[in-house]
Amino acid sequence: MADKSSFTQEEWALLLQSPMIAGMAITAADPSGLWGLLKESFASGSALTQAITGSGTNALVKAVVTDFSESESRTAARDGLTAKFTGSQPADVKTKSIDSLRQVAALLDAKAPSDAGSFKAWLRQISQSTAEAAKEGGGLLGFGGVQVSDAEKATLTEISSALGV
Repeated sequence: MADKSSFTQEEWALLLQSPMIAGMAITAADPSGLWGLLKESFASGSALTQAITGSGTNALVKAVVTDFSESESRTAARDGLTAKFTGSQPADVKTKSIDSLRQVAALLDAKAPSDAGSFKAWLRQISQSTAEAAKEGGGLLGFGGVQVSDAEKATLTEISSALGV
């Protein structure tokens, strides 16, 4: 079983960022306004809460979420994301997010093969939950529209491919 000591500081930072990146890819694929952004952000945060409280959660996932709960780790993750995405347009955020998830998958396969499948499935689930969090293309107060837009569906396929799930 892999844990924080199995990774370099930079690799661990990438793992800490990965749940946020999984949600950001979806949000960038089809920006849905302030209310949708809040709902999608909440979905990503809920995944972290569920991971820490779930009895069947993979140990590496729990280690990442537990470390993320520390202020210093959250700051490092936020700073890394800021450096990676500052000045990016939504299409660039999506592309960079998919590339980062591909890096996460390769890192997990190389350094944590016994945990890789569960961790990658968790990231894919975060993306799915984010996509389903807010209706896209709806009118006032979210009436109408679709639960998951075509752009989000395409991005979910890209994420699955990048993660190898």
